[in-house]
Amino acid sequence: MKPRVEQILEDLEQATGLEHLQIAVEALRDHYRVDHVVYHWVSSSGEQYGCGTYSPEWAQRYQEQEYLRTDPVILGCFQRFHPVDWKMLDWTSRAARTFQTDALKYGVGNQGFSVPIRGPNGQFALFTVNHNCDDATWERFTEMHRRSIILVAHFCNQKALEFEPGRKPEPAQPLSPREVDAITLIAMGHSRAQVADALSISEHTLRVYIESARFKLGAANTTHAVARAISRGLIVV
Repeated sequence: MKPRVEQILEDLEQATGLEHLQIAVEALRDHYRVDHVVYHWVSSSGEQYGCGTYSPEWAQRYQEQEYLRTDPVILGCFQRFHPVDWKMLDWTSRAARTFQTDALKYGVGNQGFSVPIRGPNGQFALFTVNHNCDDATWERFTEMHRRSIILVAHFCNQKALEFEPGRKPEPAQPLSPREVDAITLIAMGHSRAQVADALSISEHTLRVYIESARFKLGAANTTHAVARAISRGLIVV
């Protein structure tokens, strides 16, 4: 990740309340030079929380029209576990087209990249980067920043969960030195073959280390494991 992102996450690590997430998403919007960054979650008790840079008028319109029921981003991401470019979603229905037309009127960009996140006890969250540009520009942007956005998304969600009322801290399981080495090199952008070579082990052995680290971190995938390891200070990138 770029130094600016690291500084934003370091500031967020010191957060003492949900309001600091709003400061973080605004800083991330400026860093990525996009129109909007949005984080929205549903807690294990059903409570919803959102922060982001969409206009208050759009937030009100969204609620009044009950767009939560027809929003292709919400519906599409709830069925997926991996990051989603909005162009991959189904916008063909009349309800979806109506929603999209209305959203554009309120300043929502025509391009989007959303990271669905599933936390403990049924928690569901979305982290979205949104912008108005042509397809080629957006493709270059997502290729350049995809990994960083995924890490930031999981970091923000992990921090938000710390403020959930009544939540008990998750028991921390220490990573072994080899697991730390493996996750650190993966976080730095090295391929699995490169990591295995650097550690003088086989790719099969590397896979064992990564899977063990994922289990200890309670991570859904390797990217999630990297995000959790960074957020908990277990590795430094």
